[in-house]
Amino acid sequence: MRDDFLVFGAPLIGDEEIREVVSSLESGWLGTGPKVARFEADFAAYKGVSEKHVAAVNSCTAALHVSMVASGIGPGDEVITTPLTFAATVNAIVHAGATPVLADVDPLTMNIDPEAVAAAITPRTRAIMPVHFAGRSCDMQSLCALAERHDLMIIEDCAHAIETEYHGRRAGTWGDFGCFSFYVTKNVITGEGGMIVARNDEHIARAKVLALHGMSKDAWRRFSDEGHKHYFVVECGFKYNMMDLQAALGIHQLARVEQNWRLREAIWNRYQEAFADLPASRPAPSEPDTRHAYHLYTLLVGDDAPLSRDEMLDEMTRQSIGVGVHYLSIPEHPYYQERFGWRPEEYPNAMRIGRRTISLPLSPKLSERDIDDVIAATRSCLAPRTAASAAGA
Repeated sequence: MRDDFLVFGAPLIGDEEIREVVSSLESGWLGTGPKVARFEADFAAYKGVSEKHVAAVNSCTAALHVSMVASGIGPGDEVITTPLTFAATVNAIVHAGATPVLADVDPLTMNIDPEAVAAAITPRTRAIMPVHFAGRSCDMQSLCALAERHDLMIIEDCAHAIETEYHGRRAGTWGDFGCFSFYVTKNVITGEGGMIVARNDEHIARAKVLALHGMSKDAWRRFSDEGHKHYFVVECGFKYNMMDLQAALGIHQLARVEQNWRLREAIWNRYQEAFADLPASRPAPSEPDTRHAYHLYTLLVGDDAPLSRDEMLDEMTRQSIGVGVHYLSIPEHPYYQERFGWRPEEYPNAMRIGRRTISLPLSPKLSERDIDDVIAATRSCLAPRTAASAAGA
């Protein structure tokens, strides 16, 4: 039993981030400014796109919402997405005034099933919003073929997928928009934050205006030492901008993105080996010609396990190991049942995964002792018990 609680998803913060944040505080420029611009340029370079085609915002939720509004999606339109995701994915569709439509997931990859998407398309469908679950790429070839056939937008939810690649291309560059998260548990963190990558010049230009009140000039350009610049409000926008304080973290997090990816890969492989004999389904191997971001490590607790999934959640917490659930399927939640009439059994794969999944710590901050503790606690919950050990319990 650990003396200290192992926080799920605690980020690895270095001296570089701390010094960069302090320099922002000392400079007096805390809001959107030069460090946001630098972070945007660095992220664009990492993704292999023009820096003119990215926009930093204050969350992935904001990125999803703005992307839909910027592309003209609104009331009367339908957007197809996965039932195995965080509420933000569906909420962004609702906030844009559109109607979310769910398509079940593949039981092995846990990503949206292109065949289910095809069956869900109607004359009102305007977009597909795939979520690269846990860092594994969706089948973008099939989804893009559907989008082309039916003249649909693709807005990628890349909250888990900063390092993800599919057939030699980075996640977020397949669709019309790619939306990223830098929340505190993500692979690159700014505390809160997000990024939009857009293929179309017009779309990204409108997204940038929408993200800051609909103004024609941002704060950096209005108050820089080049002199005051007048602004005009050209449409009714939102308060979605990223601050320099956040970007100060992101600049150095992004600089170590590949190093941290390798650390998570090593932990992932340790888990895969350690849990091979347990009554639980481990994540499937990565598909050929893809790159997994290793954002979440999820086990599906089997019917024959000594503990149920919820019992295991309680026991891991009792053993001071922070764990997560990613995710109860969207139709499990009362709001969506009441508003859209969804029922979990209509999406059986997502329902089963959501009721059996437990996510284990996978942060690059984990020490060898932390990893050993996670493995020991997991095995104590799931390893088959002998008659003698069961009697002793």
